[in-house]
Amino acid sequence: MKISEAIEFLEKQINNPSVGLPEEIFRFISRITPMVNVDLLIKDESNRTLLAWRDDIHGKGWHIPGGIIRYKENFETRILKVAENEIGVKIEFDPTPMTINQIICSHDTRGHFVSILYKCFLSCSFVPQNLDLKETDAGYLKWHVDCPNNLLEVQDIYKKYI
Repeated sequence: MKISEAIEFLEKQINNPSVGLPEEIFRFISRITPMVNVDLLIKDESNRTLLAWRDDIHGKGWHIPGGIIRYKENFETRILKVAENEIGVKIEFDPTPMTINQIICSHDTRGHFVSILYKCFLSCSFVPQNLDLKETDAGYLKWHVDCPNNLLEVQDIYKKYI
């Protein structure tokens, strides 16, 4: 198969790249291309930080909610979608990034990121709705006064902000 035929085949597999890519294509692209993502440093009036528990092939520990920007999606839209998907509420945010970091991980899939950190706000009246989740279940949300010891290693760059 020629490269042009392979590209044509792959393009036919993608219905709407703005919504997301099929998993196999996403994994391939993320192995060979740096991904751009937004990370949400969510604070309240007491300066607590809202973190989520993660437990998957990329690590186990607390992390700042974030998400990879989709094709033709702007930063603001991705910030709001991450908040909606991971926290379940709308947040306020400063449109000026706090910092931009390059993250290169040892694993092959999703191993190179340009991460843009945004300062976000939720009222301290927000109580995470963890439903039946235990603290060690992926997606569990918790306010933190200090940076936890078990922050995902890849997010150590954010310790000073937490």
